[in-house]
Amino acid sequence: MFIDRADLFGLSQLYQLRGRIGRSSERAYCYLLVPNMSELDSQARARLETIERFTELGMGMRVAALDMEQRGAGDLLGAEQSGFVASVGFELFCRLSRTPRARRKAKPSCMKWNRIWTVDVEALIPEQYVADVGLRLAFYKQMAAATSTASIDNTELELEDRFGTPPPAARNLLALMRLKTTLRQLKVLGCDARSSSVTLRLRSDTPINLSCIEQLEVRSPGTYRVTPDSQLLRKAQSNECFANGIAHAEFMLAELEQCTRVVVD
Repeated sequence: MFIDRADLFGLSQLYQLRGRIGRSSERAYCYLLVPNMSELDSQARARLETIERFTELGMGMRVAALDMEQRGAGDLLGAEQSGFVASVGFELFCRLSRTPRARRKAKPSCMKWNRIWTVDVEALIPEQYVADVGLRLAFYKQMAAATSTASIDNTELELEDRFGTPPPAARNLLALMRLKTTLRQLKVLGCDARSSSVTLRLRSDTPINLSCIEQLEVRSPGTYRVTPDSQLLRKAQSNECFANGIAHAEFMLAELEQCTRVVVD
């Protein structure tokens, strides 16, 4: 099969056309005819690279996912393409689309608390570690849905078993997701974690015992502070040295837990 000006076809169209040739033991070939690659726009090159890359059987779901990322998820009631999924991210788009449905059903929205997390270290799954974009997205989604640190531990074991020892950026991501899981249980709305300071934005019903902050402040003056808008701040002391904000936040939570246990006892 020869497809002339393949750069003008959509990704799903190219995938469907290629699938029409070759059956059972009969081998067939599909040639994509395009002008000079340097003359093509970035979207056309992305479509051609995708169709060239996914050649094995059973790749339809991954091609469809990439097609949706490139074009957008579309209009719910029409054929118009929204075209903004790539800019906001597929995971966030799904969360945004669930919000109106949850509101109509009078159920709590997953975006109700608008959690914002900021750290001062690179935390991601590098492409060199997990080359397949579909697998990387699957691992991101798996970690985002985790409700306990044990789930993150299982993800780490799976990564190590399939791809070897995680690089520093991936280890940082796993540590960050463990931290997020703990902070969600403490009803923390947001976290800005740096090696020099950590700020937690708290809900009014947080289980963190704020009465013990005074004891921590007496023990180490200038370390802790609670602001009128329900933010809990911790500043690193001169004798403390944290590798990054994640390590500082973990130390802070351990300190708060120990203080709360002493107050209760």
